[in-house]
Amino acid sequence: MADDVQKRLRELGLLGLAARYDEIRDQPWLATVMAIEREERLQRGLERRTRTSRIGRFKSLSDFDWGWPRRIDRMTIEELTRLAFMEEEANVVVVGPNGTGKTMIAKNIAHSVIRAGKTARFVTASAMLNELAAQDGVAALGRTFRRYTSPALLVIDELGYVAYANRHADMLFEVVNRRYESGRSIVVTTNRAFQDWGELFPNATCVVPLVDRLIHRSEIIEIDGDSYRLKEAQERKARPRRT
Repeated sequence: MADDVQKRLRELGLLGLAARYDEIRDQPWLATVMAIEREERLQRGLERRTRTSRIGRFKSLSDFDWGWPRRIDRMTIEELTRLAFMEEEANVVVVGPNGTGKTMIAKNIAHSVIRAGKTARFVTASAMLNELAAQDGVAALGRTFRRYTSPALLVIDELGYVAYANRHADMLFEVVNRRYESGRSIVVTTNRAFQDWGELFPNATCVVPLVDRLIHRSEIIEIDGDSYRLKEAQERKARPRRT
């Protein structure tokens, strides 16, 4: 028992208390100090993972207007935030028109990962591919790849809004393939059906194997509806102005 407490003290970074454990073992405040330090470490870890994830601000699923889209699978989306798909080394692809909540859903999944004590990374497809394509040296490219292949979850947002060159296609395939081989999940949001992805990479030969690896073990969420952002903008415009 004493060895277990000393071990926990060392794990919490309370090395001075661990060294003097025989002197303080019966002090009533020891358990309180350990509990406070444990909570502080958990909170600092959460804040650090949130910063490095770059998910930014987002609306909670509890605040989402589930009645607005014409088609959306609320039960499956809420189940995804419980992260069983990551244990199964599966991916998630959210497909739908602009402004229907795809990014919000992806960010909520990433936030659930962070709260579970794991790492996540959120990035738009253009930002990631442009960063990778801009690397000249092998070492710099390797470091940049690790930025997107090492987190427990990678969210690639807005894939399909612009067409990409062959080099970008190769970079995307490499990221997807490395994560596929290491069993690390990806969440992708896109406004394009899979059969249209050839238009995103018009001259690339890797589109078929890219899609194959992405959807091999994948939960596909299809959303249909009008832009919620446009709805909110129209409602704001319709409100009477204060004079």
